[in-house]
Amino acid sequence: MSDFRFANEPDASRYTLHRGDDLVSVLDYRDDGRSVALTRAYTVPPFRGNGYAGELVDRAVATLEHSGERTVVPVCWYVADWFAAHPERCGILSHPAQSVC
Repeated sequence: MSDFRFANEPDASRYTLHRGDDLVSVLDYRDDGRSVALTRAYTVPPFRGNGYAGELVDRAVATLEHSGERTVVPVCWYVADWFAAHPERCGILSHPAQSVC
């Protein structure tokens, strides 16, 4: 997915994934300064079924892990399922003991 562009759009409280000029997936969030609640993953219908939401969550979590400033609250069912499938990434969760990991 090297021809994709990942961006954090803090004014819109979302991460985005573009393929060329096309917006393919969005991950909405709420940031309270201590944690980031990942509230909704959405893939534009013509692009569904290609793993774009998973790629977007992966990149967003990697960005948050790299900064080390926030924990994650997986509000969205898709994000919770993503963490369940990637237990090695659960260290960033706000409440790992109560999480899906």
